[in-house]
Amino acid sequence: MGSGVEWEHLAEEVGRLLAERGCVVVTGGLDEVMAAAHRGAKSAGGTTIAILPGESRASANPWADHVVVTGIGHARNLAVAATGDALIAVGGSYGTTAEMAFALRLGRTVVALVGAPELEGALTARSPAEAVDLALRHLG
Repeated sequence: MGSGVEWEHLAEEVGRLLAERGCVVVTGGLDEVMAAAHRGAKSAGGTTIAILPGESRASANPWADHVVVTGIGHARNLAVAATGDALIAVGGSYGTTAEMAFALRLGRTVVALVGAPELEGALTARSPAEAVDLALRHLG
């Protein structure tokens, strides 16, 4: 989860590392960080899921394998948070903060990579590899 073109390189690496470890990569399905994470996952042969805020499949990034059209706008942040077993935030703003808070409320592990909002209860990571390791280590 996240946003910001300046964080795309980190998100792409997170997506690739997750796919290499056998994870399905779920995002909000749009551009920037979300597209980069999907692109990274696809580069490693992984599977991706996009949970869109709008009503059109056409808004999904081209690396989304499976598209969920919600038509519920920002409320879809709960669906994104609830779908993941663990969440990694890369960059972001208010929507990312909401997803992180929802995930923490649901008892999910949340890892904030550099540039992500700081939120009590989230683990912090300095690199994509550290973020993936922390997220997967805490799945139990």
